[in-house]
Amino acid sequence: MELVYEGKAKRVYKSGGLYVMEFKDEVTAGDGAVRATAPGKGALAAETSYLLFRYVSPAVQTHLVDFKPPNALVVKPAEVLPVEVIVRFKAYGSILKRMPRLRSLQPLFRPIVEFHYKDDALHDPLIYPQEVAEAGIASDAEVAEIERAALAAAKALRDLYARAGCDFVDVKFEFGKVGGRLVLVDEISGDTFRLLCNGEHLDKEYFRKTRDATGLVERYKKLLELTKSLLQNS
Repeated sequence: MELVYEGKAKRVYKSGGLYVMEFKDEVTAGDGAVRATAPGKGALAAETSYLLFRYVSPAVQTHLVDFKPPNALVVKPAEVLPVEVIVRFKAYGSILKRMPRLRSLQPLFRPIVEFHYKDDALHDPLIYPQEVAEAGIASDAEVAEIERAALAAAKALRDLYARAGCDFVDVKFEFGKVGGRLVLVDEISGDTFRLLCNGEHLDKEYFRKTRDATGLVERYKKLLELTKSLLQNS
């Protein structure tokens, strides 16, 4: 296979007319300023993403083709948009810095959908949806479709984990185009959402707070087991 891209958490290979997205046993924080090796993390994030891509697919189209054990997904080649879309159900993280009158974990009256320009050097700045269109990244209609799809996927995930009494705080999505059609890409895992179960983070926030990669892997194991259990009983 031909390596076509390597990022902080994944390597992407070309395999025929498809891509193989390999998840690395690495964890980062602070736009990559903090790095650690986390043996087993890649396999856990890959399988969790596979299950959750399939789970949200009735509401949102994705780039997923198949799971390639132990730590890779087979996906359709996509033209990835340089935008991250965050859906917030509760106030946490960067939103508290720009709006200090919000309390940590304060429920929001309705979900907030944010667009961020994807650039580590700029620290992924918050941008207006109109700016996405003005910059030629996506049309007005596509921006509206991205917002709809992000909300649909986020609400599906929130409802899934609510069955276990867990608090789905927020989630970050990426979108791309396959054959000119918008689809959800990248991953859906503890690296991209915040999930509190009995007050415990089963997501990367644990590493941001502790720098404990071993403990993070243990929490990703819990997340995968919980996800499998909920999907089997759905």
